[in-house]
Amino acid sequence: MGVLNVTPDSFSDGGLHIDTSSAINHAKLLANEGADIIDVGGESTRPGGAPVSTDEELRRVITVVEAITESIRVPVSIDTRNAAVARRAIEAGAVMINDVTGLRDEAMLHAIHDTCVPVTIMHMKGTPETMAISNQYKDMLAEIAEYLVGQARKAVAAGAQTVIIDPGIGFAKDTRQNLEILNNLNAFKELGYPLLVGPSRKRFIGELTGAPADDRIPGSIAAVLKCVEAGVDIVRVHDVAACKQAITITEAIQSA
Repeated sequence: MGVLNVTPDSFSDGGLHIDTSSAINHAKLLANEGADIIDVGGESTRPGGAPVSTDEELRRVITVVEAITESIRVPVSIDTRNAAVARRAIEAGAVMINDVTGLRDEAMLHAIHDTCVPVTIMHMKGTPETMAISNQYKDMLAEIAEYLVGQARKAVAAGAQTVIIDPGIGFAKDTRQNLEILNNLNAFKELGYPLLVGPSRKRFIGELTGAPADDRIPGSIAAVLKCVEAGVDIVRVHDVAACKQAITITEAIQSA
């Protein structure tokens, strides 16, 4: 899954693809590099990020989704926590919803019911504004799993064709907790749903290496390969070509 943020303030690529022409060109690049899904988002969910209005989020994403689906043969996912945006994006050609708030808004369940599209449910405590101070758990892995299964069942009942779960690397988790998740991905694979993990360029890589957000490709690849080793179904990344090459070689070695 290739990341396409059409935002001015995302943590690593904010402002780079804010205009439609640049966004479409980047989508074409992601497709050429081997992305199997393009995830379009119009609201930054970085720690401390401020919410945007529905109208602004729609303005950012709908034209881009329409243009991508008309010109590129790669499925589009809409990365949003707003049910109205999800609905409009599906009408514009998106075929999947990626909800970082894990269907906490009941309106998103209604959107799933009406569109019957696949949905990714991510775990996050708090909101992007508060998640940095919301990382207290008694048993983190068990709590994340319990939440994901409960929300997945709601999505199935609402009519979702496919339900994908995401433990939410970097969302209300500190560096130690992110590493614990990456070391225990089997706990989420065992839940019986396709698993998505998004470690790309995340803060924990910077905290461990000192690298700024735009210089974390090696760290991202290391985390992605851990996901491959664990049998993760989808990895959400910014640097598709580099990660795709690393995955190809890793899988070739495993099957040799």
